[in-house]
Amino acid sequence: MEATTKPKSPEIIPSKEHVYLDGPKSRGYELAFAWRVFRQFIKGFRELHFIGPCITVFGSARFKNDHPYYKKAEEFGKRIAELGFTTMTGGGPGIMEAANKGAFEQGGKSVGCNIQLPFEQQANPYMNKSVTFEHFFVRKVLLVKYSYAFIIMPGGFGTMDELFETLTLVQTKSISQFPVVLFGKEYHEPLLKNIEWMARQGTIHKEDMNLVLITDDVDEAMDHISNYISTNYRVKPRKRYWWLFEKR
Repeated sequence: MEATTKPKSPEIIPSKEHVYLDGPKSRGYELAFAWRVFRQFIKGFRELHFIGPCITVFGSARFKNDHPYYKKAEEFGKRIAELGFTTMTGGGPGIMEAANKGAFEQGGKSVGCNIQLPFEQQANPYMNKSVTFEHFFVRKVLLVKYSYAFIIMPGGFGTMDELFETLTLVQTKSISQFPVVLFGKEYHEPLLKNIEWMARQGTIHKEDMNLVLITDDVDEAMDHISNYISTNYRVKPRKRYWWLFEKR
């Protein structure tokens, strides 16, 4: 029998300094770390303040452009642009690239919040604006802050993290009850069974999943989002100030 070899995981290159979760450091280091985080937030707020109302698309960085889910994400980007909203993604390849590409080629606004990683996360070329962050938690705040709906495509750990983070924020009313679309019934079936088990165990309310539309249909997903936006969408005009160097 011919031997099979397991695919190698991406090589992770260690950073020049230890990660910030490895315990207490000197007070000077902690102050410098807090300052770096503050600067990242300010950078994100300044860069994204005028990008317009967004819909964020989450999904795997590993799907190639011939994959069916890539094609669906591209369609989502196109439809978001037609709706008059900005398409926001994590700015990388795969699903993120597809959604940005659909919006970009449709003539809509396309934005990415990228992350510094030792592998896998190269910025895609289909963005009108791209902002790169050092820490995931800063990036996640920005991916949620400017969006009125969230589309979750198939993905891995990062996508699941973003899904449950968003659901938790909606469930706890930390953000408004914005539409959340979980796209790909077959892919997410095992996850949904586990969520149903959690509900039976009483660790979540069964009604919590009413926050989510689960579908394989782009039209159904966009109709769900459009129906919410048509009755709930509110946005205040944002004035630019020359003394803050806010260019048009």
